[in-house]
Amino acid sequence: MSDERQILEHVLGEAAGFLAGLHDRPVAARSDVDQVATALGGPLPEDGEDGLQVIEELIAAAEPGLVAMPSGRFFGWVIGGTLPAALGADWLTSAWDQNAGLLASSPAAAGAERVAAGWLLDLLRLPATAGVGFVTGAMMANFTGLASARHEVLRRVGWDVDRDGLVGAPPVRVVVGEERHDTIDAALRYLGLGQGRSVVVPADGQGRLRPEALSEHLDRLGPGPLIVALQAGNVNSGAFDPLEAAIETAHRHGAWVHVDGAFGLWAAASPRMRGLVHGLERADSWATDAHKTLNVPYDSGIAVVADAEALYDAMGVHAAYLIQDERPDPMASVPEFSRRARGFAVWAALRSLGRNGVAELVERFCGHAQRFAALLAEIDGARVVNDVVFTQVCVSFGADEVTREVARRLLAEGTAWMTPSVWQGRAILRISVSNWRTTDEDVDRTLEAVRRVVAEVRSAAPVS
Repeated sequence: MSDERQILEHVLGEAAGFLAGLHDRPVAARSDVDQVATALGGPLPEDGEDGLQVIEELIAAAEPGLVAMPSGRFFGWVIGGTLPAALGADWLTSAWDQNAGLLASSPAAAGAERVAAGWLLDLLRLPATAGVGFVTGAMMANFTGLASARHEVLRRVGWDVDRDGLVGAPPVRVVVGEERHDTIDAALRYLGLGQGRSVVVPADGQGRLRPEALSEHLDRLGPGPLIVALQAGNVNSGAFDPLEAAIETAHRHGAWVHVDGAFGLWAAASPRMRGLVHGLERADSWATDAHKTLNVPYDSGIAVVADAEALYDAMGVHAAYLIQDERPDPMASVPEFSRRARGFAVWAALRSLGRNGVAELVERFCGHAQRFAALLAEIDGARVVNDVVFTQVCVSFGADEVTREVARRLLAEGTAWMTPSVWQGRAILRISVSNWRTTDEDVDRTLEAVRRVVAEVRSAAPVS
């Protein structure tokens, strides 16, 4: 059997070569899932193979199916890159193999999370006494925040949801914006609150919840357990709900306010962009994803709850065999027992950037988005359909079938990766700037590819 050092040295060489080749590598994968599965497949061998040989086989089969997500020309969905220090910390996380659920199981993991949590609260200007949970991603961060909300709003009316569940409980009303992210609805389903029961508040042309409509809806609802979910960063337009006014209105009606800030919460870290989240700190819970704007490896969601005890009550578990004391264990902040030590990579990212570096990173993303918007608008027939206030750009190339064909050809062409979407009933190409590697050259190369593909589409026969 190959020893660990041989395997790790081989992996180091492969990883370094992959990252070094991103500048010239097409972003699109060269193989689809069926080809990769065939290359990796076959019956399970009766006897094991040498570890180094296994790794070589994995690389050979998987490499053609890799999308170059770490590339500076990957602008799909809202997926960030990985900072070098965070990548190094993530490799150590795997090598150290710590179970981060308990204080006793890994003082190192718990200590890193404690420090990283304090830095995050300071950087994002959230209450210093808030509870912080390191979860898998924004989906579970929303789940954790809304679980804390459900627990607390029912407790306020004398109902113990831990003991008695939801059968017979006073109904929890949930108010959401028209353009909320799908993960809010998913979290409500998981929590037994039913996405179809939500009261939906209309949004404006940029996807921002209308505060006057929120007030009208809350007036009609009357007293009772109430949660209001707001958004910091619309997944298409990047727009932010009017947080200060909406939070004040919701609190006046006795609501718990949760803010989904998967990528937009990081606006608070930039003096230039902070106005987008004015009043953010007055909410009750927040969700974000460090893999997006902070550029930490997967998986790295962050749930923050202003009332730390509400978080611990909703998530915490006690058992004699766990070795617990009066201090809350990391598992008291997340819906998991055993889990990866996610705090090491977050700590490394924040330490390597510092306060000014995080602000510069956010502002650089926004600057690239503005550059995209300005130069896309110069393409004949192209129209940027959103106000580019943060990192998102949505562009139409005229008729929906033309926009869809441009998006399809761009994905196949491989210079860059931008995802097709539908926003407000029309087809768009959506660009999300989220990677520390992106340079002006990457933006220019991408724009040249867009111009080339648009010209091809317009010169071809009409799209059916």
